[in-house]
Amino acid sequence: MSRKKPENLSFEEALSELESLVDRLEQGDISLEESLKSFERGIALTRNCQQALAKAEQKVSILSDKTLEAEP
Repeated sequence: MSRKKPENLSFEEALSELESLVDRLEQGDISLEESLKSFERGIALTRNCQQALAKAEQKVSILSDKTLEAEP
């Protein structure tokens, strides 16, 4: 199964995959090479999630500012 690039995943998909990677790493039953690949993938997924959260925060801030400006 080919995996999507982190930037092509929704926030929820990236977070779910990240949680699965953490579970696998915590079990400790994968090779060092696989652990490093998983860690690298996890970093990319984390960055994707952080960017999605930053965009959402910016939208909320913009909407909040517009709401405050519209109030009499």
